[in-house]
Order: sequence, then C-alpha cells, then structure tokens
Amino acid sequence: MEGVYRRLSRFYRPYLRLLYVSLGLLVLTTALQLAYPYLLKMIVNRVVIGHHFQALLPLSAAILLASMVKGVFNFSQAYLAQVFGSKTAFDLRNALYKKLNHQPFSYYDNVHTGDLMSRMTADLDAFRMFFAFGINNLMSLGLTVVLGISMMLTMNWILALVLTALMPILAVTAIRFDRQLHPVFQAVRRTLGNLNSGVQENLMGMRTVKSFAKESFEIDKFNERNDAYYGANMQATKLWRKFFPFIELVGNIGVVLILMVGGWLVMSSHMNLGDLVAFLSVVWYMIWPMSQLGFFLNNWTQATAAGERLLEILEYPDDLDASDEQISQSVQGKVEFRNVGVKMGDKWVLSDINFTAEPGQTIALLGLTGAGKTTLTSLIARFRDATEGEVLIDGIPIRSWNRHALRSQVGVAFQDPFLFSTTIFANIAYGRPHAKVEDVRRAAAIADAAEFIDELPEGYMTLVGERGMGLSGGQKQRVALARAILLNPSILILDDATSAVDMETEYEIQQALQKVMAGRTTFIIAHRISSLKRADQILVLDGGRIVERGTHEELLASHGLYRHIFDMQFQDFASMNDSGETAQTGTEGHIG
Repeated sequence: MEGVYRRLSRFYRPYLRLLYVSLGLLVLTTALQLAYPYLLKMIVNRVVIGHHFQALLPLSAAILLASMVKGVFNFSQAYLAQVFGSKTAFDLRNALYKKLNHQPFSYYDNVHTGDLMSRMTADLDAFRMFFAFGINNLMSLGLTVVLGISMMLTMNWILALVLTALMPILAVTAIRFDRQLHPVFQAVRRTLGNLNSGVQENLMGMRTVKSFAKESFEIDKFNERNDAYYGANMQATKLWRKFFPFIELVGNIGVVLILMVGGWLVMSSHMNLGDLVAFLSVVWYMIWPMSQLGFFLNNWTQATAAGERLLEILEYPDDLDASDEQISQSVQGKVEFRNVGVKMGDKWVLSDINFTAEPGQTIALLGLTGAGKTTLTSLIARFRDATEGEVLIDGIPIRSWNRHALRSQVGVAFQDPFLFSTTIFANIAYGRPHAKVEDVRRAAAIADAAEFIDELPEGYMTLVGERGMGLSGGQKQRVALARAILLNPSILILDDATSAVDMETEYEIQQALQKVMAGRTTFIIAHRISSLKRADQILVLDGGRIVERGTHEELLASHGLYRHIFDMQFQDFASMNDSGETAQTGTEGHIG
C-alpha cells in the first residue's frame, strides 16, 4: 500500500517545501503546547504550595503568551498544509483529465462515466484530505508521543514506564485495525463508483425510462446500489467504532494507573504535587492525539484505497505516440488495407480486408448491422489499431503517422453525433475554433443546416442543451456533418451521417456534398443504397469480410447480397411502378 504514495510522488514532490515549513511550525506548536505542564508545575509548586503569589502574574502571562504564539503557529501550519494538499490535488486532477483524454477508444468500451466521475471527485478529495490533514495529524501524534515521553522521563521515570507499557497494545491494535479497514474502504470506493454510474446512466436515459414507464424499476435498481454503498459504509463504521472505544479505554486505564501510582509517590514524599499535576497534564496532551489515531487511520486508509483507484487511470497504457519523430506530413488521401483483421475479445469482427482507395475516390460500405463497417473506418483515423495486417495512408503504415496530425486531416461524422453544451457556432467550429464566420456558415449550408439555424432565436449563437437537447435527431446530424465539413479534411468519413434526416433532405445534402467530396477521399457508411450508389467503389461486408465489391451497376448485375438488399429496399417502389402508380419526387431522385 505504501507503493501507492511512492507511485504518486511526482504530484506532491514539487510542493514538499510547503510541507516541510508546515511541519516545522508543527514542531514549534507541539513544543509550546508541551510547555504548559512546566508552567502548571511552577504555579502549583511556587504559588499554591510555596505561597509565592507574586509569581502568579508572570506565570499566567507566560501561559497567555504561549497560547497566542501557539495559535499563530497553528493557523500558519494548517494553512500551509491545506495549500500543500490543494496544489497536489490540482496537479493530480489535471493529470487525470489529461490521461482520460489520451485513453484509447477501447478504454471507454469497458468503463462507466459515473465511476470515472467518482474517481475524479470523491477519490481525489479523499487523497487531498490526507495530504491536507492526515500527514500533519500523524506528525503531531509522533511529536507529541516522543516529546511527551521524553518529558515524562525527566519528571518521573517510574510513571513514564507505567504509561509506555501500554504503547505496544495500541500499536498492535492499530495494525490489526488497518488490515481490516483497507479492504472495507476499497469496497466503499467501488460501490460509490457503481452508485454514481447508475445515477449518470439513468439521468442520461431519462426519456427512455419514461417512455417505457420503468421509473419503479430504475428506482429499485438505484436502491440496490445505494444499499450496497450504505452497507459498505456501515461495515467501515462498525470497525471504526470497535477501535475508537478501545483506544479511549486504554487511555483512561493509563490515567487511572498514573493517579494510583502517582498518588502513592506523592503521599510517600517521593514526588511533589506540582510534578504529578504536570505529569498528568502531559498525559492528557498525549491522550488526545492518541485518541485521534482512529481518525488518522481512517483518513489514511481511505486515501490509500482512493489512490489505488486513481492509479488505475494514471497507469493505464497511453494512446499517445511513442515518438515525436513519427510522420506528421500532409495527408494526400490514398488509403490501403492489406490483409487487415480486428479481434475484439475472442471474436474476429474483421477478417482478410483488402482494398485500395485512391485520392479523391469515394468508397461506400454496405452491410447488415454488425458486419464491421464502423470498425473498418475507425482504423483509418486510428481510433483502433488492426490486430493483424496493416493500414497504410499514402503508402506509409498508419502506425508511423502522428495521431494528432492524422486526425486533424480526417473528418468524421457519426451516426449518433455528440454535441457539446455550447453554441451551435462553437459546435460547428469545434475542429477549427478560429474559423471565420463565413466559413462556418458555408459548412452549415452544405450540410443543409443553415436554414433551421437561422430560424433559431439566437441563430448560430443559440445555446445547445446537454448532448444536443433541443434539436431533433436530423438537426444534430446536420450540425455534426457541418463540423466535419468545416475541418476541410483530406479524408472524409460519413458513418450513416444522414440516417436521421428525411429522404428529401438527404438527397439535398448529397447533392451539396458532391462538391465537398471532390478531390478528397470519402468513405460512406449507409443503410440506404440511394446514399452510396454513386460511389467509385462499393464494398459489401458480411460477417466482417468483404463478400462483394464493385460499382452500383456491377453489383446489381451480380445478383448477390447487394442486389438482395436493393430489392428489399425498393420492392415497394417497384410494385408501385408495375401498377402504374406515381412515385414521390424525392424517392425518384434517390433511385435515379
């Protein structure tokens, strides 16, 4: 467990000076605190017993002055400790967020957003609390015990031995407590992550929940996760409640023993009353930090469990390029797949993929759901890497390209577009934040989004709700398409990017895209044959393999899977033509 703090040392090492100054002030604070027993001893022996009342005023003034100085030191050391913890957490938070942004696509296939949020907030805060308070508490405990025992030995070695005899009991108890508490707090952190994941997922899918009237089901599911989190917390509380009373009991036993033995020493004239009062005062100063040992172990164990969860993110293999020397030249647009295969888990989702797309060509991908179309295009921008074979851009293996340089020249419009909670203008200009207004408007016009944007209350400055709330599915797709167009990429990937628009709008977008696609390599994934029949090459996928390839006319003539899909899509139209009925204009435009 100690390795957690060593592996995270790069975040707190730059601020150790703050910690050292804080601990230095803590030493002075502890020393002033332990000066009180000597002052009390002098008051009892000189004023109460010796009747030197003239010494009462200076001794009282000394106690008041010590209290004031101690207060200043205490505030300063606590403030510096807070700064130390906050700066460490600040750097750690930035590193976590940066790391999450550089994780590979596959990472997000296996994690829950709510759990990541829990790590970024609750776990990080537990780690911060330990650095802001826990280290100082431990140091305070150690200093108080060491200085306190030293003072006791100078006052009366017999009473000091009586008290130190109880120390091994406390040490063994603390070790056993920590061993039991650590796995419990791991469960607390894990169940909290599951709870947050459930809340996040439910809120994001609230429309679906309500449309299926599943409110009660989701509430029950939340109650189960909440109960698991509550149970883990209660288990930790029970362990802590067993430990804390025992520590208090040992402390009280020590006080009773000191009173018994000390009282006998005073009555037998082996010790004066002032020394006993001073000794008891030191004991009470030691009992308080010792009673806080439970709080410290609680804080330390939570921080350790939290640190382990943070390290799971920080030490996950990067999606960054291994070297700055990788190729980052301009992309011309030639794409080659050579014996490419992709394996996910135990299943091959792509196998033996071979084709070449020359610069400026349009390649269409068609196939039933799960055929591997999206996986294939995800290899072009290195969203994923091939398990076998290789993908080449302009004749260069794609693994040699700098990811950032490559992705800046590959525009992607997804079937399920994501829009940020900002203005429509900012969403379109996301890939080119400094784009001119006229360029943004031109991209929106090509994507057939300009008209509906101009009708919005604030036009391009209209704020979009979370994940594009407030816009229809088709409107979101058109904004996302404009975003890809504005990037002016050498390679354009349209992943069923017009599936949510009506056929007439799709036709108008396709006509506008002809100009955009000219001179750039374009990959089109579509379920409507009308969206891809003008492609230079159509690849038909089935079961992760290319089963047919050719132009629209060639594939129709082959009477294979492509012709089968074509017949299914247009059988109604064909039946209407056979009966002499007139097809709608928009549909005719698609069949052409």
